[in-house]
Amino acid sequence: MIKIGNIELPDFPLLLAPMEDVSDPPFRAVCKEKGADLMYTEFISSEGLIRDAIKSLQKLDIFDYERPIGIQIFGGDEEAMCLSAKICEATGPDLLDINFGCPVKKVVCKGAGAGILKDIPKMVSLTKAVVNSVKIPVTVKTRLGWDNETKNIEEVAERLQDIGIQALAIHGRTRTQMYKGEADWTLIAKVKNNPRIKIPIFGNGDIDSPQKALEYKNRYGVDGVMIGRAAIGYPWIFNEIKHYRATGELLAPPTIDDRVITCKKHLYHAMQWKGAKLGILEMRPHYGNYLKGLSHIKDYRMELVHANSVEEINEIFERIIVHYANPENC
Repeated sequence: MIKIGNIELPDFPLLLAPMEDVSDPPFRAVCKEKGADLMYTEFISSEGLIRDAIKSLQKLDIFDYERPIGIQIFGGDEEAMCLSAKICEATGPDLLDINFGCPVKKVVCKGAGAGILKDIPKMVSLTKAVVNSVKIPVTVKTRLGWDNETKNIEEVAERLQDIGIQALAIHGRTRTQMYKGEADWTLIAKVKNNPRIKIPIFGNGDIDSPQKALEYKNRYGVDGVMIGRAAIGYPWIFNEIKHYRATGELLAPPTIDDRVITCKKHLYHAMQWKGAKLGILEMRPHYGNYLKGLSHIKDYRMELVHANSVEEINEIFERIIVHYANPENC
């Protein structure tokens, strides 16, 4: 069993990474159903939250069936981060996560996300202030460092643990790498195997199969893995990893019926959360991910993207099921 404060997780938990414009409640719902053990909201701007920015406030929506669930915030101003942390705590999450890893320029240029990797003392003081401002566990997600010359994650992990964070997720790339190249887990392993480190260490980066998840668990000794891009359109990866770890056998891939059923569940959650019109609109980018790999799917995908009613969408899905029921069409 892995513990984050008073949160109990199973041995080697699988975490759903917080992803901008992806990890909203509808997506989290299907990932939870398919085996995610701990999930996070999309990251929320501390300054946007204080300004009552509508988009930021909507990201605070969490539901009991998602638990345990963490809200992730980012920012470079200590006062704003502490105030936003208190606002988040009032909505009832199980934990609060600080994003020190986002490499996007518009975040970095404000000294937030991975931008703070250039100023470790500021990272430590900001984190300490947030830890002291709330009663729920505070965790951090970060990267190895700013660039190849500043891979200081070992120092960072010790210092953040010392000021009170209760778990650390490490993406195995630097900020300058963005999402390019292969994630380097060797430094993640050094953090985990440091005898001074007592908090859970979760690895993140390039986990895209059950085989790799188990291989990295055994090779690097992490307490769990965080999965991001591999879960987009494929939430089955969580249960596939659990099954492979328990049995050594791979689950059969989802059938066309499985894909359609899960995609429709995602749609219905979106409609319940945002209303029919907006839910249908916001679901459009997801169809291609759920139907990825099917031959000649482009025409069906275009129909789904242009459909304006749930009845129309369901009719298209029925035709998809009939078409791809024949293995020769897949």
